[in-house]
Amino acid sequence: MSALNDLTIAQLRDGLKARKFSAREVADAYLAAMAKQRGLNAFILETPDVALAQAAASDAKLARGEAGSLEGVPLGIKDLFCTKDVQTTAGSHILEGFKPPYESTVSQNLFDAGAAMLGKLNLDEFAMGSANITSYFGPVKNPWKRKDGKDHVPGGSSGGSAASVAAHIVAGATGTDTGGSIRQPASFTGIVGIKPTYGRCSRWGIVAFASSLDQAGPMTRDVRDAAIMLGAMAGHDPKDSTSVPLPVPNYEAAMTGDIRGLRFGIPKEYRVDGMPAEIEKLWQQGIDWMKAAGAEPVEISLPHTKYALPTYYIIAPAEASSNLARYDGVRYGLRVPGNTLDEMYENTRAAGFGAEVRRRILIGTYVLSAGYYDAYYLKAQKVRTLIFQDFQEAWKKCDVILTPTAPSAAFGIGDKADDPIAMYLNDVFTVPVNLAGLPGMSVPAGLSGEGLPLGLQLIGKPFDEPTLFRVGGVLETAANFKARPGA
Repeated sequence: MSALNDLTIAQLRDGLKARKFSAREVADAYLAAMAKQRGLNAFILETPDVALAQAAASDAKLARGEAGSLEGVPLGIKDLFCTKDVQTTAGSHILEGFKPPYESTVSQNLFDAGAAMLGKLNLDEFAMGSANITSYFGPVKNPWKRKDGKDHVPGGSSGGSAASVAAHIVAGATGTDTGGSIRQPASFTGIVGIKPTYGRCSRWGIVAFASSLDQAGPMTRDVRDAAIMLGAMAGHDPKDSTSVPLPVPNYEAAMTGDIRGLRFGIPKEYRVDGMPAEIEKLWQQGIDWMKAAGAEPVEISLPHTKYALPTYYIIAPAEASSNLARYDGVRYGLRVPGNTLDEMYENTRAAGFGAEVRRRILIGTYVLSAGYYDAYYLKAQKVRTLIFQDFQEAWKKCDVILTPTAPSAAFGIGDKADDPIAMYLNDVFTVPVNLAGLPGMSVPAGLSGEGLPLGLQLIGKPFDEPTLFRVGGVLETAANFKARPGA
């Protein structure tokens, strides 16, 4: 039998129900794997005692013939999700030592389904970044290395989540996606990541970055596992006013393997200047796989795509500057004393926030200031509406859209650290999905010339995640991506 930490969530679920192994044995296997891979710096905090206690509860339930959809499955929780009485930092010094007195709705849903928590996963500070190098707790290393052995970024902000799933030290992980922070790291590490429709998963108890863009989602080794995990995570939450009161479909059942007659859009604006030939080739390969499965390609136009990144980098920092105003040293987290109240605020925020967070707060405060609000923030909101309308027009011609996930494979740690614009361009294919509130999924589809993973992105209609899972399953089967880091 395969090592327990090499089994998928679906295989663990079925094996636990059949009593082939116990939840304790599974937890022990993952804890041992975690200990061997501490060099990746994927975890900010390991919680073995929590995982073993939850595994014992799962074994008791399984013995009674009771089992949730994730009973006994060990997961990693991105350290942006508040976990009751367990440190939650958002990757920032300003929240170091903060233990929330409540549980986020998404993590509670997972625990209610029987999942066990192995620990809190590293991330870019306050989810601001595309490489997981802005964390106060140090950068995360991608378990995939180039042929010359150089360490690479895992993508961001959900880099700890992506690295831990790819390295088989968790069975699955939670991520959050504000401009691509689930899908881009999934592409960089050769795993599956889905950002659901805005409102599908509750944001309650998730540390806010940009409230109109943030959305939680699963990161897993295959599409079926993502379907199982999202089914547990999603659902209406009265505590979140943006949570949508819609029933949660059976995503796993949607994976019929049949996409005959489906129309998939190819946006001409995504053929950007300077796109590497291997990305272009992979995209064409994806088109060929879809055609071979009976789907029909349709060229579509999303004319406002070129404005998506500047629009995002006005709206997201503006919302961040407002959300991060609450971190002042008064109620929780870091406090650096000063001679006056204002000086205490200044000292705390200067010491507590890293450079990228400070940069975005300054940008956001600027675009919201008197005299610039209309010129920048209001105009960005109008362009956002046009981007949404582009997709609305596209849906008249197609059922799903196929694009690359990222414009490159993973890059070396430190390669773009001094160029924030180059870093922001990593999100060129993912940001429009967040601005329009749509679901998007990255599926591993091949390797770069340097042996690093590359992903393809599927974009769906609002709340049509079942079609994404159906198409994603077909794409996954065609790609037959079996490569492993270090293999």
